[in-house]
Parts: sequence; structure tokens; C-alpha cells
Amino acid sequence: MRRAVQALLISGVLFPAAACGTAASTPSASVSEAPAVVTAADLSTRAACESLSQVYSRNLAPLAQSLNEMVAARTSAGADKEQERKVKQSLTNFATALELATHDSNDTAVRTDGEKTADQLRARAGDAKFLRTIKTAEDAQKVMGPTLKEWLAPMAKHCS
Repeated sequence: MRRAVQALLISGVLFPAAACGTAASTPSASVSEAPAVVTAADLSTRAACESLSQVYSRNLAPLAQSLNEMVAARTSAGADKEQERKVKQSLTNFATALELATHDSNDTAVRTDGEKTADQLRARAGDAKFLRTIKTAEDAQKVMGPTLKEWLAPMAKHCS
């Protein structure tokens, strides 16, 4: 059960993030074409995307683990409160790391989208109703898979 949620989260979010800035360049149609000029903003965005890839790598597994533990704890009355707290903490840690990874970018859009994404993660961390809807592994897959993609979408446009 836990592996299914981790696989969903990692494959749906981490793999696209890991490809950040790694798209293969297409061969030039003409030898006389001038190489593209790389601006400081481009380099800053690329650096932010590489940092985001590391943030995703470090934070997705703990989030998936805390989510799985919360789902498992739902079978015992009252036992899920501590696990729910861990999910909230994982989301908050993820948000903070994401914000820090984009904070120093020269690209205003990257900084703004980093803040927006972090705010969305923090909002969900504080949403007890949202967390209470996650009772089974299937619920976690339905809610967290699409929801995580939605939360991270603002950054995806910079890092694809």
C-alpha cells in the first residue's frame, strides 16, 4: 500500500522535475546559425530548477511515508492524530524547501511561482478537512497524485 502511494508521487512529480533543464538539444539545421545566447535569467532559472529537483527528491519520500502512516493509523481510533501532524509537517517542510530553492532566483516569475506553490502546500498542510478525506491508500492516490501535480504546476512551466 505504502509503495503504491510512493510510486505514484515519485513517478508523477519527481521524474518530470528531475528532467528540469535536461532536454536534449535538437541538431542545428544550418551550420551558420548563431548559438543561442544564455542570459543570467536563464542560468538563474536553470539553477532554481536543479535546486527544485533536489527539493523534490528530499521531500517527496517523507511526505509519502507520513501519508501512508496516517492512512494505516486511521484503523485505530485516535491513533491518526500524530500521523496527521507528521503529514502537516512534511507538507510544511516541503513548502519551506521549495520557497528557499526559488527565493534567490533572478527571474521574478520563478520567485513568484515558488512563493505561490509554497503557499499552496502550506494551505493544504493547515486544511484538516482535506487531510480527513484521506482514509485509504486509494484515497491518497486520488487526492495526493492530482493535487500534488496541481500544486507544483506553477513551477513546472519553468522547469520543463
